Amino acid sequence: MTATTITNVTLSNGVHMPILGLGVFKVVDEEAESIVKAAIDAGYRHIDTAAAYKNEAGVGAGVRASGIARDQIFVTTKIWNSEQGYDTTLAAFQASLDKLDMEYVDLLLVHWPVKGKYTETWRALESIYKSGKARAIGVSNFQIHHLKDVLASGTIVPMVNQVEYHPLLTQEELLAFCRDNGIQLTAWSPLMQGNLDLPELAEIGAKYGKSPAQVVLRWDIQNGVITIPKTTTPSRLTENANIFDFQLTEDEMKQISALNRNRRFGSDPDNFNF
Repeated sequence: MTATTITNVTLSNGVHMPILGLGVFKVVDEEAESIVKAAIDAGYRHIDTAAAYKNEAGVGAGVRASGIARDQIFVTTKIWNSEQGYDTTLAAFQASLDKLDMEYVDLLLVHWPVKGKYTETWRALESIYKSGKARAIGVSNFQIHHLKDVLASGTIVPMVNQVEYHPLLTQEELLAFCRDNGIQLTAWSPLMQGNLDLPELAEIGAKYGKSPAQVVLRWDIQNGVITIPKTTTPSRLTENANIFDFQLTEDEMKQISALNRNRRFGSDPDNFNF
């Protein structure tokens, strides 16, 4: 795989975001540098971290160790719940930049819609965006009603909404709303925390000589959804990226979407307490 294999999505403000990236949730800081460098060596150009992951320093070190120019790597981070609010968000973002040892990030997200705070947090992200220290801004785990709040109170439409998205949680209404409003959906936990033992995925994969994981990631990108699978295994880095040499048929896409059970492996954005 080469860097040119992974295609880009153009966000509403014209910024190009790779459609496949590496998520580093639960990767300890000490391991993040080597994993990020390995991913970049394998052709990845999109790394997704967050303040809450406590590995921003390792991520930044991995980007530098890769030897690839900073402007060729798309880096996302997020504002954690305890730091939400206008002034606290500005301070938290500066802390993230310091840990990453970067002058800017490519995408800054509100990590969760903390009740009573997320619109003020969004106002801070708008300020950061206007300063040029974030090339794009967005949200994470926002339902339609949260997005409507931000659209009503803010002056900038979020460029991205990163949510749990996979064949057992297709979120078609949310996806349609985001499309209608120029908001790019990104899938976290696309591989359902390893719960891939579904006969439909195995059957489709056998046809193309692909694993169930590769079938799911292909389904993501054919739905126009950016996907950020997490792995700490070098061979899986390559496997997850080897999804650009086949195409699912319309019937196969529908078959995978029909697996939906509205099943979450993560927390419910309308009912979380952290």
